[in-house]
Amino acid sequence: MNNTTGLYPQLPTVTTSQNLVSHAGLATLTGLLNSLGFRHLAEDRLGQFAPTTATHRPGKMIADLVLMLASGGAHVTDTDQLRTTPGVFGPVASDATFSRFFTRLTEHPGAFDYAFATLQREVRSRLWAAVGQRSPAARATRANPLVIDIDASLVHVHSDKEGAKGTYKRGFGFAPMIAMADYGQGHGTGEVLAVRMRPGNKGANSAADHIGILSEALAQLPDDFYDQHGNLIGEKILVRTDSAGASREFLHHLHALGLQFSTSYALPVVNERFIGWINEKKYWEPALTAHGKVREDAWVIDASNILALKDYPPGTRIYLRAEPLHPGAKANLFDTDGNRVTAFLTNAPRFDPALLDVRHRARGRCENRIKSLKAAGLGKLPFFAFGANQAWANLAMFAFNLVTWLQLAVLPAEHVAGSWDLKRWRYRVWSLAGKLVTGSRQPRILVNQDAPEADLVLLLHERISLLAGRWRNGHLAA
Repeated sequence: MNNTTGLYPQLPTVTTSQNLVSHAGLATLTGLLNSLGFRHLAEDRLGQFAPTTATHRPGKMIADLVLMLASGGAHVTDTDQLRTTPGVFGPVASDATFSRFFTRLTEHPGAFDYAFATLQREVRSRLWAAVGQRSPAARATRANPLVIDIDASLVHVHSDKEGAKGTYKRGFGFAPMIAMADYGQGHGTGEVLAVRMRPGNKGANSAADHIGILSEALAQLPDDFYDQHGNLIGEKILVRTDSAGASREFLHHLHALGLQFSTSYALPVVNERFIGWINEKKYWEPALTAHGKVREDAWVIDASNILALKDYPPGTRIYLRAEPLHPGAKANLFDTDGNRVTAFLTNAPRFDPALLDVRHRARGRCENRIKSLKAAGLGKLPFFAFGANQAWANLAMFAFNLVTWLQLAVLPAEHVAGSWDLKRWRYRVWSLAGKLVTGSRQPRILVNQDAPEADLVLLLHERISLLAGRWRNGHLAA
């Protein structure tokens, strides 16, 4: 008789009545919400969306949905994972109660959008103030402004929903416009300032939509970006877009607000003389990598004196970048010497082509934020009503931002987890298992001391307690 050995131990599975917690790591986020006084803030701004006598208040329901989305849930029904552990997550509303809540939101979508925006701004202001000189507002200057990325994306749906239309990629769904704040290289990831749902057939190059989402994003910035008279300090902000944001109407709007901009630009058809000038790399300077090191196979140049810009805002300059074609890339008119030439426009007060090029190319970081935002709930819109899906997009944004704020305000500077994306937090921290016990009349969660991120979880709880203590004593500055 032959005995075989399996890949893994074959263990019988049984049920138990012990207080086991499948997402014990989420207690760090619940602690952060409690320290913020989120229940009171949400009741103040969203209390009108629940009956006065209702047991489940809007703040708790929104917090539960945000925790569910942050931990990987995709539907309202996924809150049942929280409902099984009331000792950790408190009483969680039923699916029917959540359904009635979204029905009320759909009846007054504009009121909810405004109330939720003011709620999120207050939370952001408190957390940015708490981190002192690490705050994106404190670090923003004319030479190194806060970067706001604006980009459109596609969300495909597989059933007929209100507002869903055919997309340019021959899909069906929505084309939300998203505005994001980039913390900058070495300062973590960044956060989402505003999400505006749009039908799938809306173009990415709409100046009106860019202006609209920018207005929402600017309204989210704390008071540090406004002077004593309430006027925006535009020189501390730079708006960065792809070529869809290079319309003259949008750039003139930025100029009128006093904002800096850096936007990709579709080069016009060139003539033979211009192509020859591009090939003369002696006029160019070496490009830099994201870490400031010289690249020997890429060049940049200020081409403002060669390419005339007509009807653009005063002070707009054009910069070119040349680098070898990537494998499999198809050559065009500009690629006569085997190099791909791209361009961007800017009105920044800095004139170093290589540094401006590095800052503009960092726009690729926003693609990672959009990917994480979709993983946080934007990628699967569960409702038929357009207003309900807009509210869901707002919740997804808050779930994404809550993790970002945890990295910014709670983690020590330069901690390795400060650059983790949402999916890594889910796998390594939120999914950490625990056991709820009570000793000396004090409930606590036990986690495996050998778990890879057990020390990180303990560190987060310790620093959240310190943060809550500072808020109670009125000491916001770090």
